[in-house]
Parts: sequence; structure tokens; C-alpha cells
Amino acid sequence: MQGALTLHQTTVGKKVIMAVSGFILVGFVIGHLLGNLQLYLGPEAINGYAAKLHSMPPVVWTARLVLLFAVGVHIASAFSLWARNTQARGSRYKQRKDLATDYAARTMYWSGPILLAFIVYHLLHFTILPAHPGDVYRNVVEGFQVPLIAAFYIVGNIALGFHLFHGVYSAFQSLGANHPRYNNYRRDLAIAICAVVTIGDLSFPIAVLAGFVTL
Repeated sequence: MQGALTLHQTTVGKKVIMAVSGFILVGFVIGHLLGNLQLYLGPEAINGYAAKLHSMPPVVWTARLVLLFAVGVHIASAFSLWARNTQARGSRYKQRKDLATDYAARTMYWSGPILLAFIVYHLLHFTILPAHPGDVYRNVVEGFQVPLIAAFYIVGNIALGFHLFHGVYSAFQSLGANHPRYNNYRRDLAIAICAVVTIGDLSFPIAVLAGFVTL
């Protein structure tokens, strides 16, 4: 127990917590996308999918609690690491040369807050205060027909894409899977997950705005 508490207080331990909680959240994001793809099958398909989920309260609430815990520890660890890095930054290196601090890594500091705001709005929009309770299809289409709302979702999903890329790539490193022979595969996996999720999620507001999905 003492060792676990000590590990939690270290930078390595916090990165491991971020990695594990991040993998839980990535799994949810992929599953969420797969469910949302039923939008293209019409109102009956996606509304039936939502109704089936709501008919299983124990499963839904267990998933929600796990996700809430994962989000909480992920944010807490990220903030703690950011605070430590800020305090330890005495001077800038003359030469910056590590793969983890590429463009996507440097965007983690702004993509995280944007993503958090996006998640809160998304929950309010479609789960907590939907305009048409029980009619997911109508809520999605009517929502994305408003250009400002669609634009916010597009920005939020772009932030999610950057966050996913660096998160997946660095998570393996935090868990010890870091070797020159396999790093390219790790990067390719991060790119693949980022591309699939981002393109899939962006397709929903764009399809509605373009008139491919209508009421």
C-alpha cells in the first residue's frame, strides 16, 4: 500500500495513471463513434440503439461511473504534471530534440481545456437537456443545422484528434513500451486511431450541414 501511494506521488506514477485512464477513455471514444455511426442508418436505428442503452440502467451507470473516475484522475494527473513542469522550468534548452514534444504534444495544454468544455456542452446538449428527449436523431440533426453549434463540434473534435494522437503515442511510452524498433508502429497506431475517430466524428456535423442527413 505504501509503495502504491509513493508511486502515485511520483512523476512516473502520475504518467502511468494518465496512460491507464486514457486508454479507458479511448475505448469509450471508439465505442461512442461506432454507436453514433447508426445515424446514417436513419432515425429508427439510432433511436433504437439509444433506447436499448437506456433499458440497461446498471450497465449504463457503471460505465458512467468508470468514465467519471477516469476523467477525474486523468485531469488531476495532467494538472499535477503541468504544475511540476512549470515549477521545474528554470531555463529553456538551447536545443529541443525529442519526439514527444512535437506539434501535437505542444497542443495538449490547449486541447485539454477545449476538450473539457466540449464534453460538458455535449452532455448538456444531447444527454442532460436534450430538446427532444428520446429522439436522438432529431436532436442531432436540428442541433447541427445551426452553423455555430456545428462549428463548435468541429473545433471540439479537432482538439480531440490532437489529444488522441499524442495521448495514445505517449501512453505506451509511459507504460514502458518504448523501443526504437517499435516506435514507428506506436506512432502509426496513434495516427490511425486519431484519423478514424476524427474523420468519423467530423462527418456528423458536416453531413448535416451539407444536407446528406436531414429530417
